[in-house]
Amino acid sequence: MPHNDRRQILCAMEGPPDPQNRLAAPHELRLVAAGITTLVARRILETKGDVMSAPTAPVHPTPIANSDEQSPLASGTRLKCDAAADVLIVGAGPAGLAAAAELGRRGISALVLERGESVATSWRRRYDRLRLNTSRWTSNLPHAHYPRAAALFPSRDDVVGYLEEYAARNSIEIRCGTIVERVDRDDHHWTITTSAGRMTAAHLIVATGHQHTPLIPAWPGRERFSGRLLHSAEYRNPREFQGADVLVVGPGCSGMEIAYDLSQGGASRVRVAIRTQPNIILRQAGPLPGDVPATLMYRLPPRIGDRQTRLIRRVTIGDLSEHGLVPPKEGIMSRSHREGKAPAILDRPVIDAIKRRRIEIVAAVDSLDATGVILADRTRLEPHVVIAATGYTTGLDPLVGHLGVLDERGVPLIHGGPEAAPGLRFIGYKPRPAQIGYVGAEAKSVVKQIRKELKSRATR
Repeated sequence: MPHNDRRQILCAMEGPPDPQNRLAAPHELRLVAAGITTLVARRILETKGDVMSAPTAPVHPTPIANSDEQSPLASGTRLKCDAAADVLIVGAGPAGLAAAAELGRRGISALVLERGESVATSWRRRYDRLRLNTSRWTSNLPHAHYPRAAALFPSRDDVVGYLEEYAARNSIEIRCGTIVERVDRDDHHWTITTSAGRMTAAHLIVATGHQHTPLIPAWPGRERFSGRLLHSAEYRNPREFQGADVLVVGPGCSGMEIAYDLSQGGASRVRVAIRTQPNIILRQAGPLPGDVPATLMYRLPPRIGDRQTRLIRRVTIGDLSEHGLVPPKEGIMSRSHREGKAPAILDRPVIDAIKRRRIEIVAAVDSLDATGVILADRTRLEPHVVIAATGYTTGLDPLVGHLGVLDERGVPLIHGGPEAAPGLRFIGYKPRPAQIGYVGAEAKSVVKQIRKELKSRATR
């Protein structure tokens, strides 16, 4: 970043005099600087930590659901359907694997149930150009750094390889191809009904994540649309959309990155429909990854983070109002704390494509008909393809909805450590910066509580 820009950021952080806000900017900067120093020190210690080896072969799904062979992705013996473990874990993503590894370190038996054909199934299905929005510095699970060969912002395959190695190194017992259908409380145990039979455990950890089930809005006329309508979860790369007029709905990270991928991959026209103006930050502006200051600012009062990120956006991105992107009144940190909504974390080329109008910003989708899309401003479009980057639901209602542990959005009322019901815990349901690193901390907290309870029960 040019020296003048850095000076402008520092000056603007101080802000105008405000008699009702006596928190001095130098104090804010000291807090941020201390945090950055900590993270840089952590990066240096990677050379002394437990560094995961890079995958030696391309990452491919490995079906094992109908095989008696041990999974190549997880050491240990697979348990029979009627067996009981101290802890059952639903989901072999980052949160579930972290919990299983922490339990194993404390000598507590655990079994992970995974509906997919392998570890990290949902990650394998992401689009080809996906990279983490957070750096490998802040995206580690406990006791395991990314291999030094991994990109600063790990790719999809970097993440899959990392999770495979993590599962194998920690000898995590995983049963793949097992769909958990329902969870019930039976005396002092949980009974888990699965596609392979019933299982019981005193403790159950649900770690299927908040991005579980793709959600496409019920737009009027959706069923009559003769073009192709798909969720962003189905998108892989732009090859099949060459020459197509594509409307991407949703200005989040995935929506914007898919739009850019299409614009570079041969689509004839790419537009992004926006209902709520997004907060935007660059993935990297200057020497530090954007998640480093973002993670620190998340811990400060939201108004401080809002003020600083607005200034950073103004200096690093500029005014995009003439291109349809107006800075929202609610800042990044306020929105994140209020509704758990992350900003659109973009690379510089995406911003450039918007400025060059290779990606056009349009109004929200109001309805569809047989041949087109009607926007909220009554503009009519006739795209060949509509890609809905419109988010996910947790998909937890069939499993635990009858237990009264979910809110109206299907998100656990209590998650991240404390019990939602006796012996039942949820981890990985709090959207926040450096999500993967954070679920590792949640896993440690959960396992600490479970260990305490098991010890207490043993002494009775």
